[in-house]
Amino acid sequence: MRKIRRRPRHLKNFPAAVAEIAAGPAKGKVIEIWFQDEARIGQKNKITRRWGKRGSRPSAPHDQRTRSAYIFGAICPRQGKAAALVMPWCDTHAMNQHLIEISRNVADNAHAILIMDQAGWHMSNNFVVQIRRAIPHQSRRL
Repeated sequence: MRKIRRRPRHLKNFPAAVAEIAAGPAKGKVIEIWFQDEARIGQKNKITRRWGKRGSRPSAPHDQRTRSAYIFGAICPRQGKAAALVMPWCDTHAMNQHLIEISRNVADNAHAILIMDQAGWHMSNNFVVQIRRAIPHQSRRL
């Protein structure tokens, strides 16, 4: 017998929320639903282990450097669109730059809904949401 999977709690009201946006701020526009996440890539050192006779102290040199980068990516599966950035840090400023990149890929006659997790830089007070209208570079602070 198959187990019936319930919809996750955070998605329970998603259809109603999209309908509310479609009737309000996005009235008469195409709605693009985007999914966003970021990932750290690079060198991450581990403990170096060596075999040796009991009582001896064999040298175990290893690379002490750590280098990494962060990939910010977003997709709109329905429209077949994607936007990505590779940044040396992962903070509110980098997320703002990623939003600018996403907004460049949203159609002029569309309203974008961006789904993301609850990382600290997603909920910062310094977060700026870019709004594209007839006047470029207009923004709104949350």
